[in-house]
Amino acid sequence: MNKRKIINDPVYGFISISSDLLYDLVDHPYFQRLRRIKQLGLADVVYPGALHTRFHHALGAMHLMTQALKVLQEKGHSISEPEIEAAQAAILLHDLGHGPFSHVLESVLLEHVAHESITLVMMKALNRQMDGRLNLAIQMFEGTYPRKFFHQMVSSQLDMDRMDYLNRDSFYTGVIEGSIGADRLIKMLDVSDDQLVVEEKGLLSIENFLHARRLMYWQVYLHKTLLSAQAMLTQILQRARELSESGATLFATPDFARFLHNNYSLEDFDIHQDLLESFNGLDDNDVWASVKGWRTHSDAVLSTLCKMLLNRKLFKITFYDSPPNEALLADLRSQLITSGIAEDQTDYFLVTGETTNWAYAKELDPIRVKMKNGLLLDIADASDIPTIKALTKIVRKYYVCWAKNVSLRG
Repeated sequence: MNKRKIINDPVYGFISISSDLLYDLVDHPYFQRLRRIKQLGLADVVYPGALHTRFHHALGAMHLMTQALKVLQEKGHSISEPEIEAAQAAILLHDLGHGPFSHVLESVLLEHVAHESITLVMMKALNRQMDGRLNLAIQMFEGTYPRKFFHQMVSSQLDMDRMDYLNRDSFYTGVIEGSIGADRLIKMLDVSDDQLVVEEKGLLSIENFLHARRLMYWQVYLHKTLLSAQAMLTQILQRARELSESGATLFATPDFARFLHNNYSLEDFDIHQDLLESFNGLDDNDVWASVKGWRTHSDAVLSTLCKMLLNRKLFKITFYDSPPNEALLADLRSQLITSGIAEDQTDYFLVTGETTNWAYAKELDPIRVKMKNGLLLDIADASDIPTIKALTKIVRKYYVCWAKNVSLRG
């Protein structure tokens, strides 16, 4: 069987699946599930074109990894074929652990279990099925491989994951400010002292990359309407879980019902041998089917929230520079009660939260620039643009979401 395939990608053109291992990974049910998980979750409530999937993104990140490794080889760095294949596999599989709507699911149904941890569990399961063919890829993913720059290409502030999702999300949302010119940035990559660095002539490309990331966060990932929709879905799942725990009957697919009825920890994936298969049975369709089914549920809170989300009757949302005071929240609760919502149910229709944008985490994971004289400088020190230093500061905003003109009467 010919396992060398070419996939036509709207962002990069043709993407090659260049080895039997990569083909087997793409063909595996764990990876095929990513076709059914949208990359940006509920973002299409703001940007109707944002319907691309994590399957698209993973293939794109693998393509950029291939390009980057070729560049490093051309610059004289010795990289073996097994290393190339392992790095491609590591980035291809880096999002396996994402559940439906990603962080929404993590915050409600798999509390305190990060998707990266589940990704590693799934990679190890694949490795057992494939007789150890992913040993090297797992080391690169975990950061235990001796050549540290491989891990940086998979997970860092200048990794192939970020390069692809900025380009791809910009393309599908139409937010052109997110376009980063990945081709040029990749050609500026180098390795020095076993670190992934950027040549000095790539300074402008990095600056553009950091600015694009900041803009994409405020315009797309942290868009207030998207935050409102996510808050509503979170409230729906919270209410459904509480009803389920109290013995109520709720429609749900078998795999979704399992996570709805139980609180699992990361350790449970080792204890329950079939739990990983149940997780792999989850995708966006399970959640949407349930939300559609729950819109006619006898519980007024659950049905009302589901109808509102399905019909895009979203909570109103306002941002604040400091935590909202109790007087403001009390007034909003009073409005909800006046509209017919019971006092003990107002928390489902009034949500507070905070969001942060840290475009460049200098202290945690610096981006190094290789100057012409051979010195390695942090991008914030190498750049003469003052806004780069400003990007190292955390911008924090607080928000309040509440249902306006909603009633549970009748």
